[in-house]
This record gives sequence, C-alpha cells and structure tokens, in this order.
Amino acid sequence: MRNDLQRFLRDRKLYLLDMDGTLYLGKRLFEHSLAFLQAIRASGADYLFLTNNSSLGTQAYVEKLQALGIPARLEDFFTSTDAACAWLRANYSGRLIYALGTASFRAQLRSAGFPITQRYEEAVDCLLMGYDTELTYQKLIDATRLINRGITYLATNPDWVCPTEEGYLPDCGAIAQALEHATGRLPLFLGKPRPEIAQLAMQIKGVTPAQTVLVGDRIYTDIACGRAAGTGTILVYSGESTPATLEGSDLKPDFALGGIGEILAALP
Repeated sequence: MRNDLQRFLRDRKLYLLDMDGTLYLGKRLFEHSLAFLQAIRASGADYLFLTNNSSLGTQAYVEKLQALGIPARLEDFFTSTDAACAWLRANYSGRLIYALGTASFRAQLRSAGFPITQRYEEAVDCLLMGYDTELTYQKLIDATRLINRGITYLATNPDWVCPTEEGYLPDCGAIAQALEHATGRLPLFLGKPRPEIAQLAMQIKGVTPAQTVLVGDRIYTDIACGRAAGTGTILVYSGESTPATLEGSDLKPDFALGGIGEILAALP
C-alpha cells in the first residue's frame, strides 16, 4: 500500500485540501497536519485549502488557521464562496443579491464588489445561500418568499452536515432541503462536488489534473469533485466518511486512508 501511494504521489504538484474533518475538527488541529503541510512544500509541491465551508470569509480562515498554528495567507485558500463569486462574475448581471449567510460571508461578497442585502426587498433578483451559523427564522421566511418568486437561487455547497468537536451540525445542504420542503426548489450548488471549483484552483496554480490530488473526508463532495475534475483522490476517515460509508458508495477514491499522517509517511 505505501509503495503504491508513493508512486501515486510522485508527480503531484498540487494538493487540494479539504479542511473540516481533514486537517482539523473545530478548534482541534489533527496531529500530523502541520508536518503534512510543511512536507508538501518541502517536496517542491504546493497546496490550496479547498473548503466548502462558507461560514467564514477568507480573511477569517487565515486567522483561524494561524490561531491553530498553521502559517496561512489569503492566497492559500480557494473556498466555495470564491467559486460562487466566479460564477456570479460570469453569469450574473442583476440588481441585488440576498446573501443568506454569516457576517463574514457577507463581508467577502461585499469586498468582491457584489450588491448584497440581508433584507427582503423587491429589487432582489438572486438568493445566494451559504453555511449560516447565524441562521434566524426571519432569514428562512425571507428565503422562502424570494424562492417562491422564481428568482435565481444559488448555494455555496450541498454538505448536509459540518463536523465539529460537538458532533455533526446542519450545514448548507440540510437547510436547502428544509427550504425545498417549503418551496419545492433546490438551489444550484456551486462548490464541491462541481468540478469548476477544482478547475479554477488548478488554473490559479498552473497545473493539470494529472499533477493534482484532492484530499478530503467526504465522498459525495470531495471525492466526487476530484473525480469530476479528473484529479487524483484520497479519502481520509478522520471526518464524516467511514469504511462502511465507502463500501456502500458507487464512487471510489484512488486511496482511502485513516488520516493525513499516512499521506505524510508516503510523501517523497
């Protein structure tokens, strides 16, 4: 297994790394995370944090990782909010976006130049939903009214739960399913598993899918995204997925490992 993994990693120039459940859980950094990141760059490769968690803006993620002991810069991240911004730049020319998310999420959208509001207004012609850890019932009322108007309906990610130290908490996908019961509509999800988020990240770093590996703890987002984008894929069992989950899935990664410590041991 180790020799196979070493051969698999030999020509990889970019590691696209999920964060929640892969590098840390809540405020607890996994044992090998810092050494793993250092070893990637020491080997001549690079990494990007490719997260679906849109509850934090990029600057807030920089601060979170620095607090965990990981030296991080803005350019180390490509998030589902970044993917949403890329989609909006290419496809949206409307008047006003209702941003259903945290203050940090709204700040990133605002700094990217998008016209946003957090109030129901007639001028709103797009609803963009993120993983909202500051969710209120009023936001759900606003979203239901907007969706029923037939406006453009987007969401950053389809994850049902977010792994935390307290257990699994409802994520963006779970709230989208609740709204589906109220409206009959699901959003267009823009983060993983759509291949565009990985493709944009590879463009930033100037690498090909054959030079890239995506590492994450979810089959239906991380592994599905890597497969769709043509990258190598490694599933780790440190977060949501388990061997039983993988056994019951038709989608298989190139490797399934206990955690990133096993990847660290195989790095060139």
